[in-house]
Amino acid sequence: MSDAGLVQLRRHAPLVPASEATATVRAEAPSASLTAAAVGAASSFSSVAPAGRVYIETYGCQMNVSDTEMALGLLASSGYARTEDPAQADVILLNTCAVRERAEDRVFSRASELATEKKRRPVVLGITGCMAEHLKEKIRERAPYVDLVLGPDAYRRLAEHVDAARTGEKIQDTVLDKFETYEGLDPMRGDAGLTGGITGHITIQRGCDKFCTFCIVPYTRGRERGIPPREILRQAHAMVAAGYQEIQLLGQTVNSYRYEDVGFADLLRAVAAIPGLGRVRFTSPYPLDFSADVMAAMAASPVICKHVHLPLQSASDGVLARMRRGYTYEVFRQLVTDLRATMPGIAISTDFLVGFCDETEEEFEETLRALEELRFDTAFLFAYSEREGTVAARKMPDTVPEDVKQRRLSRLIEAQKRISGEIHASLVGRTERVLIEAPSKRSATEWLARTDTFRSVIVPATEGLRPGVFAEIRVHRANSATLFGEVLSVG
Repeated sequence: MSDAGLVQLRRHAPLVPASEATATVRAEAPSASLTAAAVGAASSFSSVAPAGRVYIETYGCQMNVSDTEMALGLLASSGYARTEDPAQADVILLNTCAVRERAEDRVFSRASELATEKKRRPVVLGITGCMAEHLKEKIRERAPYVDLVLGPDAYRRLAEHVDAARTGEKIQDTVLDKFETYEGLDPMRGDAGLTGGITGHITIQRGCDKFCTFCIVPYTRGRERGIPPREILRQAHAMVAAGYQEIQLLGQTVNSYRYEDVGFADLLRAVAAIPGLGRVRFTSPYPLDFSADVMAAMAASPVICKHVHLPLQSASDGVLARMRRGYTYEVFRQLVTDLRATMPGIAISTDFLVGFCDETEEEFEETLRALEELRFDTAFLFAYSEREGTVAARKMPDTVPEDVKQRRLSRLIEAQKRISGEIHASLVGRTERVLIEAPSKRSATEWLARTDTFRSVIVPATEGLRPGVFAEIRVHRANSATLFGEVLSVG
């Protein structure tokens, strides 16, 4: 970044000392400790009797996790306490995804289960997020026991809507707001947050302007708008001061971020330069917007993780054109080549969508050949399902039979599982620096950790290990999903 660009970035988002950044989070409590000040709204849980208890379940992507943390922060600032037991809650919220119909069916099923709590005591049951924006009044037509329907641009009014619903009002707020970026609002942090104070999520961009024909996101999250750099860095400084080791920058097409003359590479460098921050990740970038400057920023900083999730969707140019993705397979292939040349050892994951409208057998075979050629570390693989409201649903018949979709999907899964297993096997004997995240679900005597390249590692419980600690490990075993390591050193 040029000197002029750096000056401009500082004008929008001054790189203030952490102590100054945390002071802006909770200036009304000057006597609080640095950590308590940084935790902000989370610390209000223990200071006063709660106005009520709130239980939230989150469905979907990291953006929804970030929105849930923001919702918890907003409710905490209004006196609500979080509970992990719906039987103890006065307010039950389901923060939802609309990408696939099956996800919506799961939410309706879960809402029906949770509605039984209404028979025992007064409880507000709400559905928030993308599904609320997608279905709007159809939610209460199907589930009349739902009291609150809020789209992703209505969280700023969440507390007042919850209070109104507790008096018996039925609330629907699903108006998209092209100016809403939630500047100035703080998420729930620390142990009260969803990631236990290890990884902090910062949404840097809301909405999407790509309008891929199969995708509902632009219609549920609105048009693309960047959050001011000063706000992003304010949150990042506060998270580091609160003890977070890793920050993940989020956006529907995160690398297309721009705010006035500040681009994504500028922002990435500024966040990575915060003293005390161990790691920076971002997701999900869009292939067309992955610039050489972003690659250079990643390569130059040891803080920026060497992992990219880069959705391909299909390797057939015909299918990509029908999807309106804006690139060809050759363009994508060259980007992967450039990433690996700039950062040898980088891990690249992807998404594939098989069985899209009119996909032929040869078009599918092109995708299968690309999977073998590019050898992604991991892949999220789906069969196409029509989403009401998308361009494809309105104008493009879903012509591929379900059994054909499932057969093609099975072949992709089989190939990717083999490739992931081969890549992981090649790592046995390697030394890796990992961040301890949480106890392993396999055993109370093991920890789940993650490498810079976003690979999961299981390590034995060792003195000094705990969530948020870095360790050097040696990989001694692997399968297609997980690495297993021995601890060499802690810290």
